[in-house]
Amino acid sequence: MKLAIDLGGTNIRIAQVENARCLNKMSIACLAQQDASAVLSQLFQLIEGMMNEQVNGIGIGVPSIVDPEKGIVYNVANISSWKEIHLKAILEKKFGVPVAINNDSNCFALGESLFGEGKPYANMVGVTIGTGIGAGVIVNRRLYCGQYMGAGEIGSFPYQDTDFEHYCSSFFFKRYDTTGAAAAEKAEKGNQAALKIWKEFGLHLGNLVKVILFAYAPQAIVLGGGIVSAFPFFRETMEGEMKDFPYKVILDELKVIPSQKEDISLLGASALLDN
Repeated sequence: MKLAIDLGGTNIRIAQVENARCLNKMSIACLAQQDASAVLSQLFQLIEGMMNEQVNGIGIGVPSIVDPEKGIVYNVANISSWKEIHLKAILEKKFGVPVAINNDSNCFALGESLFGEGKPYANMVGVTIGTGIGAGVIVNRRLYCGQYMGAGEIGSFPYQDTDFEHYCSSFFFKRYDTTGAAAAEKAEKGNQAALKIWKEFGLHLGNLVKVILFAYAPQAIVLGGGIVSAFPFFRETMEGEMKDFPYKVILDELKVIPSQKEDISLLGASALLDN
C-alpha cells in the first residue's frame, strides 16, 4: 500500500492506494498564505492519520519544478512561502519510507497513461485545466519530465497579448467577470451569453492543441480539471480551430479526450514510486 498526495494551493488531497484504487480519501484546505511550516504541519498530520504498517511509500504531486534526485521543490505555485523545500528528505526522515515527488501535471499524465483514458496510447499528453494550465508528456509509455520536472509548461507559451494560461484556464473567465463554474451553469440552462463565452474558450484551446501537436505530435491529448466538465460546450469550436493544422495525417489520428476518473492524479502520484 502507498500513500498518494496531491498538494495544491487551494486543497491538499491524500489517499491510501492499493491495487489502483484510492481508499480513505481526505481533502483539507491548504494554509497556503501562512508560513512554510504551517503547510508542512498539515502534511505531517494528514500522513500520520493514514500511516500504518502496510504503507511502504509516499508519492506526491506538487505544482512546482522539482529536483528529481533530492526531492527539493522550488517556487510552489500559490504557496508563496515554499521557495525551496527539501520535501523528500523531510518526509523520509520523519516517516521512514521512500518518498517520490513530481510535478502535479506529470502525476496527472502518468495516472492517465497507466490507469485512465491514455492507457491505449504509447505517446500522449495530459493537460490540466484549472487555476492555470499544466501538462505532462508521455513518450513510449514513459513520463518525460525534462530538467527539474519542467517539461510541458505549455501555459507559458506566448499567445496573443500574454500567454496561453490567460486564455485556456480559469483566468479566461475573469475577462467576463465570471467563473468557469458559473458560465457552465448558465450554459446548461441555454444562456446565449454563456454559450458564446464557451465557444470563444474552445477557439483558444484549439490553438493550444495545435501547439501541442507541433511540439509533441501525440496520439492522444487527455484533458483534466474542473473546467473539462463543460467539454460539450467548447468541443465544437475547439475542433473547428484545429482543422487548419498542416499535418493532416497527425490530426486525423489524434484523440482529444476528457478525463473520466476523479482520482487520476492521486493514482499517478502513487505510481511515481514504481517509475
